[in-house]
Amino acid sequence: MLSKEKIARINELAAKKKREGLTMDEAREQSKLRAEYLQAFRQSMKHTIENVTIIDPNGNDVTPEKIKRIKNKKYFH
Repeated sequence: MLSKEKIARINELAAKKKREGLTMDEAREQSKLRAEYLQAFRQSMKHTIENVTIIDPNGNDVTPEKIKRIKNKKYFH
């Protein structure tokens, strides 16, 4: 995940944009930081989804086959 400093900077730039607008350099920085944040978020979400097991109320594993294949490939290769 992104550092606390980078997240704070994202929030700072967002607030400034609402208040008074951003310079071109700040807009570029904001865009770059957002891209980094989205990449980290997507990687984290992918990791979470690939490591989930879904169990129905009867105790049966109903994890989608696609996720099972990813898990098997990941852990056995």
